[in-house]
This record gives sequence, structure tokens and C-alpha cells, in this order.
Amino acid sequence: MKIEKRDSGNYRIRKMYKGQMYTVTFDHKPTQKEAMLAMADELQKVHKKHKSMNFKAAGEEYIDSKRNVLSPTTIRGYNSNMKTISPTFLDKNIHDITALDIQSEINRLAKGHSPKTVRNCHGFISAVLGTFYPNLKICTTLPQKIKKEPYVPSDEDVKRILECVKDTEYEIPIILACYGLRRSEICALTLDDINGDVVKINKAKVLSENGQWIIKTTKTVSSTREIVIPMEIADKIRTNGYIYKGYPDIITKHLKRVEDQLGIPRFPLHKLRHYFASKMSAMNVPEADILRMGGWETDHVMKSVYRHSMIEKEEAAKRDAAEKLRNILFS
Repeated sequence: MKIEKRDSGNYRIRKMYKGQMYTVTFDHKPTQKEAMLAMADELQKVHKKHKSMNFKAAGEEYIDSKRNVLSPTTIRGYNSNMKTISPTFLDKNIHDITALDIQSEINRLAKGHSPKTVRNCHGFISAVLGTFYPNLKICTTLPQKIKKEPYVPSDEDVKRILECVKDTEYEIPIILACYGLRRSEICALTLDDINGDVVKINKAKVLSENGQWIIKTTKTVSSTREIVIPMEIADKIRTNGYIYKGYPDIITKHLKRVEDQLGIPRFPLHKLRHYFASKMSAMNVPEADILRMGGWETDHVMKSVYRHSMIEKEEAAKRDAAEKLRNILFS
């Protein structure tokens, strides 16, 4: 065990145990025996603490350890998981939890929650137990995912919506969404972020853990980017003197009202990013460029675009086959 002298004049010993680093400090240089006894005492304290820790305490400590490195949205999701998990499971000592307990909790959750919610809770449970009870083997059967075909708005849908919101406070946000911006990115933009027809995206407006709207860095490294918009749109923004002044969720609510008014199937603002990717793909823009312009870190959205394209082709093929058979049978 190495004894290190720090700049402060104190001495430190460190030990890796079961994947975690433990540290003990002294105000004097300890002997090897003192160092070993102090570290053994520290490990014993941690062992006792963990032995008496229930899942609720472990979950709270896990969330606290991630608070400064994960996004506010992720932390809010963790807190939501804690509220969804049953009090009975939260009260269980982490070292008494078995794989069967986890399966029983998942079965209970599956009765009243969507597969996505159940999977999110299971992911959280697994992460917490992986930290505080790494030797537990988890082998849970999860509810089957619900396959949803993504609705990508058509050109006609988008044109009608833009016409309806023309010269309102929602026009610019919806146009920017059509150029691949996330709602959080749109709401964080200021006039300083627009230079000519270039928009610099380097921040986002999101809900904090406490439910307050805050400005933070973009979702991922790939999200920090620059895009080009029509000069007339950039000029309109400068004439207005702002991009959007309201709360982000008000844009979503207004979009729903417009869709209902026009008789268009409801889709969230985020689907306009898919529309952007779909249009770029149809124009034969290279996939790597589409991902960069949209700030996507993976090609997941492109898989969605390709699947939508295949569905349209399959539908056309089925109709063509049915028409040919009709001509044979009834002509």
C-alpha cells in the first residue's frame, strides 16, 4: 500500500477494492501498520454501511454520485424511477435482494406501466445494484417492446403548418425544427448565435431536476454544431429581435392545436427533425453530413428514415401487385 504526500502536507493512502477506490488521509506520515489498520477500519465502515443499506438509500446515493456528470433530464428520469418502484422493493436491504425479487417487481410494474417505463426502471435497478451489489446475477425477463412505426410528416403537412403559424411567435421555432434543431436548442438560441445565415448551436434549455428551466451545454459533443438557414429567415429573426421568448412546452402545445385544426395526424415537434433527415436523405446528402447537421451521435435516426422509406416502397409494391392481379382476373 503506497503512502503519498500531498501538496497540502497531508499524507494519503488509497486502495482499490471490488471496483471502488477507497481513501484515508493523515496529518502525519503513518507507518505501514497504521496505514493498514486505518484502511481496514475504512473498509469495515463501508461494509457495515452497505450491509444495512436499503434500495431507497442506495438509489439516492447512486443518483447523487451522478448528479454533476449526467444531464438534468437523465437525473429527473432517475428520480421518476424511484417514485415508480414500489415501497416494498425500496425498503429491501440491497444484500437481501434476489433475482426473483427483481423479476417480481418488474411483473408488478408491467401491469400498469408501458414496456418503456418498465425497461427504464429495470435499467435503473440494475445500475444501482451493479454499483452496490455487483456480485448479484440479474437475469430478468422484460415485457416485449411495442413496435411503433414512426410517423414522418409529409411536405404538404409541413407546408400547411408553416402557413398556419406564419407571422406568429411559433413560426421561427417550427422552421428551425425543420432544419434539424431540437426544441431545447431552439429555445436556448439568442441573436448572438446568428451570424449572417449561420446559426451556432452550443447550448440547450432544459428542465432541471427541480423542474426549473435552465440553460446548459448541448446534449452531446456532436450536438454542438453550425447550420445554415435561408437568409430571409435569419433577417426575419433579426427584425423580430428574438428567436422565441416563451416556454419550450408551449411550442409543443400550440403545434398540437394547429395539427388538430388542420386535421393532420398529431406528431411532436421532434418529428420535424426526422422530416429534416428524411428530406436530406431523399436529396442524396451523404449520411455522415446529415448526422453532423442534425447533431446526431449515432445513426439511429437514419435507420428510422430508411425503415419509413421501405414501408412506403412496400405499400406501393403491394398496390401495384393487387392492380396487376385485378387486370388479369377481371379484364
